[in-house]
Amino acid sequence: MNIPNETQIESYSQISVVAEIRKKLILGLLKERGDLTAQELATELHNRGHLPSDERNFTAPRITELCLAGKVEPVDKTYCAKTGRKVTVWAVISGSKNRK
Repeated sequence: MNIPNETQIESYSQISVVAEIRKKLILGLLKERGDLTAQELATELHNRGHLPSDERNFTAPRITELCLAGKVEPVDKTYCAKTGRKVTVWAVISGSKNRK
């Protein structure tokens, strides 16, 4: 195997562990607090010490993955307090509340 492939595989392995942790944190927060935007999730997880920054890019990719997995769904739109732009509000799909 060549060096770029080795480093790519190592990076993916590390990222996939972090991604799974973040998805669990996002699901837990949505269950606890109710419907939230990607920015609101990022801000709250940052305030709790789970993220290095409150940037929505720390949560948005994981929300997409959770949506594709059928665990969260878009339920509304609102304006983001940080950007002033219209954004999606996310919620746990009711049948997935008891799933891990």
